[in-house]
Amino acid sequence: MGSASGLHQLIDAHYQALYRFAFRLAGSAADAEDLTQETFGKALTRLSQLRDPERARGWLFRILRNAYLHRVRDQKRHRVIPLEAIGDLPERPADEMPEIDPVQLQHALNELDEAFRTPIILYYFEDFSYRDIADQMELPIGTVMSRLARGKAYLRALLAPPGAAEVSAIRTDGLRRTTDGV
Repeated sequence: MGSASGLHQLIDAHYQALYRFAFRLAGSAADAEDLTQETFGKALTRLSQLRDPERARGWLFRILRNAYLHRVRDQKRHRVIPLEAIGDLPERPADEMPEIDPVQLQHALNELDEAFRTPIILYYFEDFSYRDIADQMELPIGTVMSRLARGKAYLRALLAPPGAAEVSAIRTDGLRRTTDGV
């Protein structure tokens, strides 16, 4: 795979998914464009490190996530939301899950610490498996599952419709995997 043609193939195959991931991480279109472009720039310089083209998707997502983390550290805007206060919510399905406004969802995602935001985005928006997320984040699968559950509980609490009697009455599968983009 030549470097220029190989990069063009990677861009064509993965640009939209990487942009969606970057948008969900960063919360703005401008930052998402910058992160996506930075990812492909780094991929070009490291294309020789990609031994198995079948693993290109995960490799690119890792480059993007690392670029995002470096940006957050550099800007010193890393926010920590204490999720311990949320606790575990009992699983009682509601009759109907209300529609979630995409803008409101993005604001809620922005509130999450990156350690919880990344697994939520990769699992629900990019269809990564637990194993793929664990490999991506270099974590045990149990930790990924825990972070998904805790992050989802926080999002449910934050996105609860006004006047809801109890947060625990909100459906636990309110976030579903989607491929409809941002």
